[in-house]
Amino acid sequence: MSTAEELILQSLKDKASLKQDIFKLTIDTFEVFKGKLKAIAHRLNEKVREIDTRILIEYHERSPFSIYIRTAGDLLVFEMHTNVFLFDSQHKAWNLSYVEEDPSRAYCGMISIYNFLSDSLKYKRVNDVGYLIGRLFLNKDLHFVVEGKRQMGYLYNNFSTDILTEERIEQVVESAILFCLNFDLLTPPYEAVQEATFNQLNENAQMMNAVTGKRLGFRFNHDDDQIE
Repeated sequence: MSTAEELILQSLKDKASLKQDIFKLTIDTFEVFKGKLKAIAHRLNEKVREIDTRILIEYHERSPFSIYIRTAGDLLVFEMHTNVFLFDSQHKAWNLSYVEEDPSRAYCGMISIYNFLSDSLKYKRVNDVGYLIGRLFLNKDLHFVVEGKRQMGYLYNNFSTDILTEERIEQVVESAILFCLNFDLLTPPYEAVQEATFNQLNENAQMMNAVTGKRLGFRFNHDDDQIE
């Protein structure tokens, strides 16, 4: 066997097997997310019916790697990526002794959480925009961290010690729902919607204002949680 083949085999042993293990852990974890979302939707739907029968809480599985919960006017989508990622060289995880002791701990599966408007699905407004409110990274030890805005970014940021238990999964889901409910749809600036083509009006009256999103015409500052 050549030296190159030996290096290939060693790399497969060190990385490919590791990534397979993390992929399996992420799949198993996503199944727990499905169960938690379904249970939370059921509990909330029973309670909210006592408050207002017009409000509906629904859980749906779009695919084995995509699920969502609809809470009144909001759609919260959880997407599991099928690849395993390595934190980039500038990521703060590399400053942790936990990762320095074993760099393989920096390889993670990823679950992204998006917020869309329920009406985007209901009326099939395919051009509407959603927002990535958080992404969860999970490594081989079931240690996890969530990158996100506001509570999504600071409640789950202890990668060295935080283990993704079923209790923590439920907390992540609840935090995401609360974020969406407090993240209101704002009127876009007049200049952003002042033009429409006749074709837009003619093809679909619901598309006359073009793209809809909670912060259309606004943007998140990369470094903080303020809306600009």
